[in-house]
Amino acid sequence: MKKIFLAGALGFLMLSCSKKENTTEVASSSETAAVSEPAKANLSGDQIMETLDCSGCHSVNERMIGPSYQEIAAKYSDKDIELLASKIIEGGSGVWGGVPMAPHPQVSKEDAKKMVEYILSQKK
Repeated sequence: MKKIFLAGALGFLMLSCSKKENTTEVASSSETAAVSEPAKANLSGDQIMETLDCSGCHSVNERMIGPSYQEIAAKYSDKDIELLASKIIEGGSGVWGGVPMAPHPQVSKEDAKKMVEYILSQKK
């Protein structure tokens, strides 16, 4: 019974951390790409994170499902930007406990690096 409950809770947590896709088509994909790419290029790391599902599992100073940004900043340095950017894009598990981080393949390497730079700036 315990295992069934744990499996259900884990499944719920994983679903709650996934990004919901908007299926309503407003413009053609070429028009959307022309509008969204330049806009995203001007966003800072924290602004990019607001467009994603990060706040469902992380916060600046409190551990939630995943570690806080301050905990991540305390553990890693600027030398780890590439590694952490890859973790954002590909997902990962085992570093902060048993709940895996969902992959975000829609995030560009450049945007992931901006996000990591913001996270590392939260060092106490």
